[in-house]
Amino acid sequence: MNQKKIADQLIKHEGLRLKPYHCPAGKLTIGVGRNLEDKGITEEEAVMLLENDIQECLEDLETIFQAFDLLPESVQQVLVDMRFNMGSKGFRAFKKMINAVKNLDFNQAALEMKDSRWYSQVGQRAETLMTMMKETQHLKSSTK
Repeated sequence: MNQKKIADQLIKHEGLRLKPYHCPAGKLTIGVGRNLEDKGITEEEAVMLLENDIQECLEDLETIFQAFDLLPESVQQVLVDMRFNMGSKGFRAFKKMINAVKNLDFNQAALEMKDSRWYSQVGQRAETLMTMMKETQHLKSSTK
């Protein structure tokens, strides 16, 4: 069977929707008739979505930090985690934290992370990310 033909036919009959919707049977659906309630997605599909989302975060962060790839890896991880969690607009609201990172003042960046509503919303995640940011400051100081 020609898979392209059947895919085109299914797209024609089911439609292609890139955001969740309720099908005529009332089931939460996405894509080309993917029933999220009964079928869900596979682990491989979830990882593929995650990889795409991480790439989107990296591309966005590279527009904010001109030398993003030169930042310490732990700082890059913190920034990707925060950008993933808050989205582009939410992350960009952290102007003081962003400026502290640009100035390589990772301790100040951690303080700015704590001084936010996000800090109280995400619990242990914020503590973990702040610790990663602060420890980078100590590494930077000890290598001078």
